[in-house]
Amino acid sequence: MGYKYSKFSSVGFGRTYNEDTIDVIEVDDGLLFILCDGMGSENGSDSASGLAVKSIKSFFSLSSETDYLDRLKSAIIETNDFIYNRTNGKGGPNKLATTIELLFLKSNTAYIAHVGDSRIYHFKNGMLRQLTKDHSLVQKLVDEGFITFSQADNHPEKNVVIKAIGDKGFIEADLMKLKLNEYDINKFFICSDGVSSILSNEEISKLFLNTDNNTIVNELSGLLKSRRAADDFSFIYIEHHR
Repeated sequence: MGYKYSKFSSVGFGRTYNEDTIDVIEVDDGLLFILCDGMGSENGSDSASGLAVKSIKSFFSLSSETDYLDRLKSAIIETNDFIYNRTNGKGGPNKLATTIELLFLKSNTAYIAHVGDSRIYHFKNGMLRQLTKDHSLVQKLVDEGFITFSQADNHPEKNVVIKAIGDKGFIEADLMKLKLNEYDINKFFICSDGVSSILSNEEISKLFLNTDNNTIVNELSGLLKSRRAADDFSFIYIEHHR
């Protein structure tokens, strides 16, 4: 399977610097997509998201593990240790943390790792599926039956993340592996909560019915800007091409 992709990242309305970091690298004839939404940085030069992306790229690329899901898991553990020990574990004033979304596409398999409230979606044959579940206070309240999905949308603590890279000395990521049929139309969408808090899943799904890559990216970024997204917003759009 071959893939083409587009990525976009922008500072939120009224903000001075972007705490999101995204990147794509080629490893073992596959593509590793990385999206991180950082928290706690006071300047863009030492953001948790930037540190995490650099660390993941290094650990994943240099690993000799042949199981790519295990490789993602190990890279996240090493990255968490790196950020925690660099800042938070030393009791410094600037505590850094970040969400992380990893998608490794190789041949007909997708390997996924997730921590935080950024998201990964899979669009197959006209249907959108959210592959990740937010590690957030609001999602926990929904799961435990304290609030409804509709109440979650306007909850005052909807941005509170309860699991993040660098926040604690140990991290356990959500992991998933998908087998892909080359005859299906497979698309993936990775985004920070600056996107998912502005656009509904229905709006995202409708946009993905368009088959033109550039049009999708332009419409997505245009919508986010027109709605004056307060949070930094970043996304990576990937589609399979024969």
